[in-house]
Amino acid sequence: MTTQSSPGRVFAAGVIGNMLEWYDFAIYGYFAAQIGRTFFPGKDEVTQILSAFGIFAVGFLMRPLGGAVMGHIGDKFGRRTALTLSVTAMAVPTFLVGILPGYETLGLAAPIILTMLRMVQGLSVGGECTTSWVFLFEAAPPGRRGLAGGFAEVGSCGGILLGSMTGSLIANALSTGAIEQWAWRIPFILGLLVGLIGYFLRRSLPVAAVETQAIRSPLAETLRNHRLLLLWLAGLTVYGSVGFYLMFLYIVSWLQFADGISPAHALEINSLSMAVLIPVLLAAGWLSDRFGRKPLLLLALFLGLFGAFPLLRLMHHANPTMILAGQLGFTLSIGMFWGTLPAAIVEATPRHVRCSALSLGFNVTAGIVGGLTPLVAAWLVHRTADDFSPAYLMMGAAAISMVAMVFYHEPVGGEALAD
Repeated sequence: MTTQSSPGRVFAAGVIGNMLEWYDFAIYGYFAAQIGRTFFPGKDEVTQILSAFGIFAVGFLMRPLGGAVMGHIGDKFGRRTALTLSVTAMAVPTFLVGILPGYETLGLAAPIILTMLRMVQGLSVGGECTTSWVFLFEAAPPGRRGLAGGFAEVGSCGGILLGSMTGSLIANALSTGAIEQWAWRIPFILGLLVGLIGYFLRRSLPVAAVETQAIRSPLAETLRNHRLLLLWLAGLTVYGSVGFYLMFLYIVSWLQFADGISPAHALEINSLSMAVLIPVLLAAGWLSDRFGRKPLLLLALFLGLFGAFPLLRLMHHANPTMILAGQLGFTLSIGMFWGTLPAAIVEATPRHVRCSALSLGFNVTAGIVGGLTPLVAAWLVHRTADDFSPAYLMMGAAAISMVAMVFYHEPVGGEALAD
């Protein structure tokens, strides 16, 4: 465990960065329409939303580069150093987005600056997620590491839930005009508080949970000797990336366009689904410690492959209960996958290049595939006039990850491949 630090402090330090990361990306996704109208010219609402999601994707495309940099820092200089840097690089741009003047004031400079801020955040996110997984996994005792991975994802889930609840509160408390003019900025400004808490929590940790002898260049070692591992990591995480961004970010916009429900109602449904996701993540992590990672990952992928279309069809309904039931079905599949994934990929990665390999392999998929998912889904729905296009994306993603599972050999007793 971390020297002179309580388990609660270690846990809080590990999860708070993920919470800020997903809080920011959640509120960006939820207020994409307002962001589009604020920072982009034109009267076509669809074009403005696509532009907003396009900049969302640009930020995510920076994740592989950020993963390479932050992963190298985590392996070379320690987990704490990388985590402290990443939470700072996330909090400051989040705040700046909240105070950035729009197109009417700055002209073309407004979307350019917004893009630059999202790029800095993408660099931060590239190392935050996987390094926090490594940190919590290495801090956990044997037999509890799957549960530690589930807790790591609770931070992500908690961030999205906090963003969803904040968005819902603003949508219900303020008028549409107020939200359009200034109120959508409030959640971004408040994100600075979460960032400051994370910075001081991490800065006060005296040493990372497990320190290893650093090699000269962990990144070079990864690229030279672990390319097949990187390919496997990228393939396995496709389903998690596509599923998560579709069902807990893009889905709010989809419900408004496809079902015609109000933004406030869409946020309420999503918030409830996120609340249910938390116990699913913890249960999956706990079960993976007892029955293994592979059975749960396969079950989650099976539900995604064969359940995506009927579940989305269930959500394409006027009855709010049916919509919620469909999203809860997705919550079970995606939560089972994400609750199991962190421990599965951390323990299958050699310790001396763990941050570098995970950050690079995972972020190639999370950045390129995951970051483009809302944009591609929005484009497909409007281009093809097929409201069920997101289901086809999920089915394809599940099939790719199932192929990767063929090459997954679960370590017996934990970290068989970790030395």
